[in-house]
Amino acid sequence: MSMAKYLTEFVGTFFLVFTIGLTVTQDVAMAPLAIGCSLMIMVYMGGHISGGHYNPAVSLAALLRGALKPADVVPYWIAQVLGALAAAFVVSIIIPGGEGETVGANYFSPAVGAGYSLWGVGPWLIEILFTFALCLVVLNCATSSGTKGNSFFGLAIGFTIVVAAFAGGGISGGAFNPAVGIGPAVIKGTIGGAPEVLNSIVLHVAAPLAGGVLAAFVFKIQEASIKGEKGE
Repeated sequence: MSMAKYLTEFVGTFFLVFTIGLTVTQDVAMAPLAIGCSLMIMVYMGGHISGGHYNPAVSLAALLRGALKPADVVPYWIAQVLGALAAAFVVSIIIPGGEGETVGANYFSPAVGAGYSLWGVGPWLIEILFTFALCLVVLNCATSSGTKGNSFFGLAIGFTIVVAAFAGGGISGGAFNPAVGIGPAVIKGTIGGAPEVLNSIVLHVAAPLAGGVLAAFVFKIQEASIKGEKGE
């Protein structure tokens, strides 16, 4: 079963990052909607197998909540990052690059918006707060006994990313996911010959992980309150 879980995390993360790459490099106007729907679809695809995390911050929150075994955390992270790396590489093969080229060389990675600093408070708060929201939605919709067996968990998770990307993507780069922060940046920074993009990895890894920790903390308060009201 473990290999099935890890494979599912790889596949789900691959298609999430694949969608990000294809929509961003083609400058699709409604890219956040496509990205959120991709996540929703993949959550429904693999939620019953691996939990449908596709995000190291979500896996960390699930671990702290007690919904993921400690032995699975690192393999989940590895599968997620490998899926992101593979997707970013495939996008670079599919999308035309510079003028006169027919394949390759069009790389992408999350980057802070114009007028914002990598170390500025704005991008960090955007990544922390919206990842916090995403992880809290996952914990409440997909791991809580109060919502067990619901059919809306994928919609809630996917549309959290739609909201986050539309509202904050132009400020922080809209990763909300360490795998999204690592995979495309590594491919663009190495194969794509743009090493400067590797600097953004610290923001798109540390801030989402902090958001995941905060979500687990808040979820435990919520659960304790509900159990107290029920007299459990």
